[in-house]
Amino acid sequence: MKATGVSSAAISNALRYQQAKMQADLVKATKESQTGTVADVGLALGARTTQAVTFQRDLDRLNGIVDSNALVSARLTSTQDSLGQIADTAQSFLSALTSGVSGDSSTSILQTAGASALQQMTGILNTSVNGEYLFAGTNTDVKPIDDFNAAGSPAKAAFDAAFSSYFGFAQTDPAAANITAAQMDNFITTQVEPQFLGAGWQANWSSATDDQITSRISLNETTQTSVSANEQGIRKLAMASAMVSSLLTGNISEAAQNAVVGRAQTLVGEAIGGITQIRAETGIAQQRVSDASDRMKTQVDLFEKHIVDLEGVDPSEAATRVADLTQHIETSFALTARLQQLSLLNYLT
Repeated sequence: MKATGVSSAAISNALRYQQAKMQADLVKATKESQTGTVADVGLALGARTTQAVTFQRDLDRLNGIVDSNALVSARLTSTQDSLGQIADTAQSFLSALTSGVSGDSSTSILQTAGASALQQMTGILNTSVNGEYLFAGTNTDVKPIDDFNAAGSPAKAAFDAAFSSYFGFAQTDPAAANITAAQMDNFITTQVEPQFLGAGWQANWSSATDDQITSRISLNETTQTSVSANEQGIRKLAMASAMVSSLLTGNISEAAQNAVVGRAQTLVGEAIGGITQIRAETGIAQQRVSDASDRMKTQVDLFEKHIVDLEGVDPSEAATRVADLTQHIETSFALTARLQQLSLLNYLT
């Protein structure tokens, strides 16, 4: 019988090979115990890898839209709050005008109410959230409304120029005492309305766009998720406020002032109706976004379950494998160390 020679070097090399393999397996087992999924999807699933990749891609897309919807919801909530403030401003202004028509408020009080309503409305319309203006349409980086009473205001300049051009004198001129109600009514219709309800609004007042932001709120659904300062209800409130604050001054006749207040009262009533409609539409958009997010969260749960079924590992089993491999590696290192201490010199005398 032929004897086979075994050297300590051969045994040591075999142990090193086993150590390298066990260390690679330990890295894999540690990753699986930490993540709860297989370390190498392609190796573990084989032909089913495409299915897992498709599920993960769809899951990432759904989660992206859900996150986007959270930002959209925040913008719509802020928009709804701002519209509520504008509606409150309009209602307070309407109450002041109603008192003025009945003779319970002086001209100066009405003028102050108009200026206040205009200032409050301008401030609310220029509200921004996360650096984006809520009422700017698609021009979210541009302040939508100019301050009517600011120095050099093009809107105020156009208003005063229209008055002087139509009547031939300024509001403070003594001749303003001769303006009749019919003349004032015609001035409002032919000169003031175009500045607010026509092309003059965007020429002198607004930098907002009529187009609104359209957001994708699900894989196959989009909706408008912003409100423009160019809405008719907002324009009518601005028109009424500017008229009252600018025309109830100077020497304008009482009959003409009454015509201004009467038209303003009608405009504010229409503005409140228009703003209420906008709030309703915004509420519908809020509900659509919420419903879409709820549906997608359900889909996310289903995709996550499918992915776990495909890629998931038993955490307890993975932890046990980590412990076993660690113990085997430690034992292998100990044996290698002992083999390295063996030497023929130890047996020579």
